Amino acid sequence: MPNGNGHDPGKGGGKPDSFPFFFNGQKYETDQASLTGLQIKAKISGWDQTHDLVLEGHGQDPDKIIQDDELVLIDTKQGGPPRFSSAPKANFG
Repeated sequence: MPNGNGHDPGKGGGKPDSFPFFFNGQKYETDQASLTGLQIKAKISGWDQTHDLVLEGHGQDPDKIIQDDELVLIDTKQGGPPRFSSAPKANFG
């Protein structure tokens, strides 16, 4: 069945309608292939401003803190949808 842009998602070829990502195990979706850290936080209900957004690494890759202005690719073909969590901001003072 064709979607709103005339593509049939079951037939391939068209851009997907949404891109999934996960935060603390909960699934979220966006219609954009990439988002900034700030845009991701805005989609998460009840985001705690005293925490950092953390992108979970794949395999042996380490987890990474995502800055508000940092662009994250949501449209990932390898490794599945990105998975995020939060961590209290580091205080080195």
